[in-house]
Amino acid sequence: MRGDAYMDRVILIKYGELSTKKDNRNYFIRTLYQNICDKLASYEVEIDKDRARMTISFQEKDLEAIQNIISHIFGIHTYQVAYVVKSEDSCIQEQVLSIAKNLPFKTFKIEVKRSDKTFPIHSQDYNRVLGSLLLKNIENISVDVHHPDLWLKVEIRNQETYIYYESYPGSGGYPVGTQSRGMLMISGGIDSPVAGYLAMKRGITLDAVYFEAMPHTSIEARNKVIRLCKKLSQYSHHIYLHIVNFTPIQEEIYKNCREDYCITIMRRMMLRITEKLAKKNKCLVIVNGESIGQVASQTLDSISVINEATMMPIIRPVACFDKLEIMSIARKIDTYDISIIPYEDCCTVFVPKHPVIRPNLKTAMEEEEKFSYLPMIEEAVENVYTKKITDEKEQEFSELL
Repeated sequence: MRGDAYMDRVILIKYGELSTKKDNRNYFIRTLYQNICDKLASYEVEIDKDRARMTISFQEKDLEAIQNIISHIFGIHTYQVAYVVKSEDSCIQEQVLSIAKNLPFKTFKIEVKRSDKTFPIHSQDYNRVLGSLLLKNIENISVDVHHPDLWLKVEIRNQETYIYYESYPGSGGYPVGTQSRGMLMISGGIDSPVAGYLAMKRGITLDAVYFEAMPHTSIEARNKVIRLCKKLSQYSHHIYLHIVNFTPIQEEIYKNCREDYCITIMRRMMLRITEKLAKKNKCLVIVNGESIGQVASQTLDSISVINEATMMPIIRPVACFDKLEIMSIARKIDTYDISIIPYEDCCTVFVPKHPVIRPNLKTAMEEEEKFSYLPMIEEAVENVYTKKITDEKEQEFSELL
């Protein structure tokens, strides 16, 4: 109960980049608060917020699961698991000593922040009071203000004091939902999930579109993409995955068009379909995983010709990253091992031996006019299959066959 010397622990959330906002700071904090509430809806928690921080009261049995969830929520800079006591000298001293006696350390540092200026002892003086307390009651320890084994922090506020010794990194960025929607072009590769992650980190709510070419691609390739969306949904509320049957268009391209231009034309068709799906689902931008120069369709010449097929803005979060940088992020967000599973998608199964790396726009337009693609695009959009993806466990989507 509140008022005892020993209190339950809470999670302290600190905002980081959100604190740089001015007039719309409350909007960002409210969005973060709602995102946390949504993600922790199945747990018995109490969440309080103010302009400086958020606190989550929790059941001890749920701590590890809750920590895993909030570590994936954008908008959180750091968080701490803190003991809470009354802002009274005797309660603080008792809890500080209790914490220290149960931890292994040889050197320590105490850092007091006194937000409540009515507390009778100044911060620097209270550092010495608490330091002396530990030195008198625990043997063979000493103070080290530069590289301590134990760095104990005490934040004294109006009614309660928070005491903690470990800080955990959050995912940073802005809360998902503080920007409008975007449509992620996701494949089974390494780059596009990383691009989606980075877009969400800037507050963008994502839908995703996946182009498949059954029977040239497999159900395993589709399920790989679904698994990638599940990983990304840890950072969002959910992701609507739009699965496009690209087989008729792709077969027409390879039947009618110059082989070296097939990838260029295929990407132009994908952009046209993505733009229509984006508008249909109220998305303002397209997001993709293009990295400059990585493959033939990602030279600046290719990007320029392919980009001409749409008027919608395209965000390329990994455009200037090298492959090793992208792989590093993929490992961090746990998508890498899924992405390297060897199931081909429609972009790789039909790759020509010598794709053009400096396509000409006039030539590309002439080649794609060799077949009637507009009705096929409309049919692909009309027959798209959409599935809501969350990070909850569910069966793979073999039932879509």
